[in-house]
Amino acid sequence: MCGIAGIIYKDGEHPIGTEMTRMLQSMKHRGPDSTGYALYGQPSNLVIMRYKLADANTPRDFEYEDRLRRHSAEVQRRLHALGAKVKELEEETEYAFRVTMAYDGDLKRLADFVEDVPDVEVLSLGKSLEIVKDLGDAETVSEGYELDGFQGTHAIGHVRMATESDVDISGAHPYWAYPFADVAVVHNGQLTNYFQWKRRLERSGHRFQSECDSEIIAVYLAEKMSEGSTLEEAMRQSLDDLDGVFTYICVTEDALGVAKDEMAAKPLVLYEADDLVALASEEIAIRAILDHEIDTYDPYEGEVLVWQR
Repeated sequence: MCGIAGIIYKDGEHPIGTEMTRMLQSMKHRGPDSTGYALYGQPSNLVIMRYKLADANTPRDFEYEDRLRRHSAEVQRRLHALGAKVKELEEETEYAFRVTMAYDGDLKRLADFVEDVPDVEVLSLGKSLEIVKDLGDAETVSEGYELDGFQGTHAIGHVRMATESDVDISGAHPYWAYPFADVAVVHNGQLTNYFQWKRRLERSGHRFQSECDSEIIAVYLAEKMSEGSTLEEAMRQSLDDLDGVFTYICVTEDALGVAKDEMAAKPLVLYEADDLVALASEEIAIRAILDHEIDTYDPYEGEVLVWQR
């Protein structure tokens, strides 16, 4: 079931936090278990890291609270040990944090060192990407993380109905393409050669935080781009390498792309104008942010489309 959405502006920053919330809330019926956002602000010289110390449904008790305090202090100690100069540390919820820092070292080393703290998961890392995901519908998550104030250039989002894994944050989309900065994916469908690609990518040194096949797509595409492929080239190659029925949206620092497998069984429609492109599993999501009559387009089977900012 699930629902995916994306938007990219060609003329600067817009209130994409508010707009993505409207799009995702209109598709609440497709996935009430969790909601996630990958939001892109203007690139800066600072590194932005979002991480969580526990899951939303972890039982609370005195030991839990004490563990959170100790783990939070250990994350900060490790950032300092790697030479990161923390500019701001925000506690978004009691288990979710946002850090902006000056850091010019290896991002993989940073992510691995932080995630070596028990229960810690880095949700995103980069100079423009911020992944926010939690249990509940879009309005609940947006209010909890104050996303109405987020100004940016492009975004993707996902509403999830858990079918093959637990209802938790780790199983929610979008997925960051560890360890590559500013690459994320949302996906509707299923990869039938998931385990083959997971083993292959793990042999290349990648790690995965979930059992979700969408995480495979993110790392697959990022690895192809690190080898010299463009986003569009990597996505076209994925149609040959990834088996199953799927539609996915990938975003980078300056682009958004969508791909449908050769059967095109998972729905997606899009609207394109001079200033923006909006796409979603259902047309109702696009109409949630546009107040005039629109014509939408349904990409055909095996199609890849990419838009640059």
